[in-house]
Amino acid sequence: MANTAHPTNVPAWVLKFMDAIDTLSFDEGFAPLTDDTDLYFGTAHIHGVEAIKAFFVKIDEPLDITHEVLEFWTADNGVRLLRGEATMAKKSEPDRVVRAPFTHIFYLAAEDEPVRVRELRITAGPLETHAVM
Repeated sequence: MANTAHPTNVPAWVLKFMDAIDTLSFDEGFAPLTDDTDLYFGTAHIHGVEAIKAFFVKIDEPLDITHEVLEFWTADNGVRLLRGEATMAKKSEPDRVVRAPFTHIFYLAAEDEPVRVRELRITAGPLETHAVM
């Protein structure tokens, strides 16, 4: 049987997750992550919700950043696909704005509520990394 994916409305938990990354206020937005969640961001592998929070603080704290969800897809077997665009600037250079496409692939632990993310894979770019790093 072939896997299928369908465009759907962006669920509230995804919008809260994106807001948590933008604001670095993780409470409700990171509720779907657990001590067993794995994050793969480019070549980085981070395990567990507390380490994932620390990772986002490290990469996003120097930035003013906003993530916009452009598309959201629901696929079989608990897979959720997100395509978006981030607008960011170093806090020290707020007039130097960079936009970068990104994709998130969420692998859910189960299809039922509450949502629990087993694994998250993120790709970002291309972008001029020297402009924000």
